[in-house]
Amino acid sequence: MLWEVGGLTFGLSMRYLGVALGQSISLGTCSAFGTLLPAVFGGMDLFHGSGLVLLIGVCVTLAGIAVIGYAGSLRARNMTDEEKKAAVKDFALTKGLFVALLAGVMSACFNLGLESGQEILELAKAGGASELFALNPVILLVTMGGFLTNACYCIVQNIRNKTGKDYLSVLGTVLVNNVLFCALAGLLWYSQFFGLGMGKSYFTDSPVMMAFSWSILMSLNVVFSNIWGIVLKEWKGVSRKTVVVLITGIGILILSLMIPSVL
Repeated sequence: MLWEVGGLTFGLSMRYLGVALGQSISLGTCSAFGTLLPAVFGGMDLFHGSGLVLLIGVCVTLAGIAVIGYAGSLRARNMTDEEKKAAVKDFALTKGLFVALLAGVMSACFNLGLESGQEILELAKAGGASELFALNPVILLVTMGGFLTNACYCIVQNIRNKTGKDYLSVLGTVLVNNVLFCALAGLLWYSQFFGLGMGKSYFTDSPVMMAFSWSILMSLNVVFSNIWGIVLKEWKGVSRKTVVVLITGIGILILSLMIPSVL
């Protein structure tokens, strides 16, 4: 349920900062907390041995995200108010940063939930579930908590704004499109965690890579969110320096994916 608080504010972070910067800050915070909190609660020493390797990997990830965040601040500094509104209609740097940080911390609870469900994971394996699919029951329980939070929030907003009837007022092609695109978004969103579970099944012999898998997922999210930001022209008209900083940040993130295995 705490994770879905992050989900609700995550949407606001993109509203105020855009896809590229909003996802970078939110997912960067989510990456750090989501990777380190389960390790700490699991008793891992972050300053020696494998724990130190994990900490270094997370620090490199955060460095890449910080560089991308700096690119975002350069973009904001060099844009007029009209250009900011054209790129991101409700652009608000200070408010956006606060919301993005809150979204990141709360969203990290998703991985905390996954790690807390290890007993369910082992039961699934003992019941004959494939190593590739054994995490699915845990994902179901975690997302169920998120559904409850999201549903309550939507119902409260419907009552407050008297918009409940809007669900039935839009019929025909618009309704079909909304349902199809919502279903597609849910399928694609879920597939990342399905892939996470499959990927972790190959890291069973490496506790560090097992713990770092969440950071890998978040890093790839940031990389592709910035690629989408470029496609959506959120970085259109920025200086060459800003472009270089952005590409450098993406490069550091890609490098961070290999740090634990190299060390």
